[in-house]
Amino acid sequence: MATTDPTGSTESRTAQEPATRDFPFYAGDPVLLRGPQWAVVLVGVAVAFVLLILLPVPGAPLVGQWVRALLFAGVPLAALAVVAGRHWTALFHRVGWKDVGIMVAFAAFNVVVTLVVGGIVRATVGAATNAAGAEIQEMGAGERVLRFASMVPQLVGEELLTILPFLALLYLGVTRLGWSRRATIVTAWIGTALLFGAVHLPTYDWNVVQCFVVIGTARLILTIPYLLTKNLWVCAGAHVLNDWTLFGVGLLGAGVPLLAG
Repeated sequence: MATTDPTGSTESRTAQEPATRDFPFYAGDPVLLRGPQWAVVLVGVAVAFVLLILLPVPGAPLVGQWVRALLFAGVPLAALAVVAGRHWTALFHRVGWKDVGIMVAFAAFNVVVTLVVGGIVRATVGAATNAAGAEIQEMGAGERVLRFASMVPQLVGEELLTILPFLALLYLGVTRLGWSRRATIVTAWIGTALLFGAVHLPTYDWNVVQCFVVIGTARLILTIPYLLTKNLWVCAGAHVLNDWTLFGVGLLGAGVPLLAG
């Protein structure tokens, strides 16, 4: 089981400001997860990803989309709850207006950077399209609303796929290997961006440059809201706004969905 914070403090992290809030689980706040516990969490993340891309769901395509999206977010959280108990909620905090501003600012910044970097990659080495964009083009208005809504749990799952390994690397670097906190954060930030790019390889026809340069750069930007707030709702919100914008512009015929992560 997880180890309780050695200070014995039971203060809710939700009430604390982001500036004084620390990353959870790597150093005893609110509980310390050790190697075996992190293994359980990471297996949960891996299983969730396999379910997302391989689980057959009978019925309408939108039903399958929703089932896979909910499992993609739910399985890692369930794994975290197994080892952290009620403290799994330390990933999430109340969202204030400042948090909303961070979501909007980083989503907008990422859209601009993605368009610029993606345009360069398309012009130089070529880029594959995201099949989801074509699927949405063929949908009616009601189906599009449901498809865009299903992006919310799926993108929460993508944030968990990034942030839980980030926290595991933070535990490994700081608590186990004795690295400096700053060096470990930078290493985990870059490492999880590479992981995020790698899991998108099947989506983008194994285009290595597109996944690691375009998608990887987007991931670096979209992780910053979590680094600033330690609140998964904030980075998830930025990611949702980013993808809604890119797919929405794609519906207008701009061909942008190939850049959405």
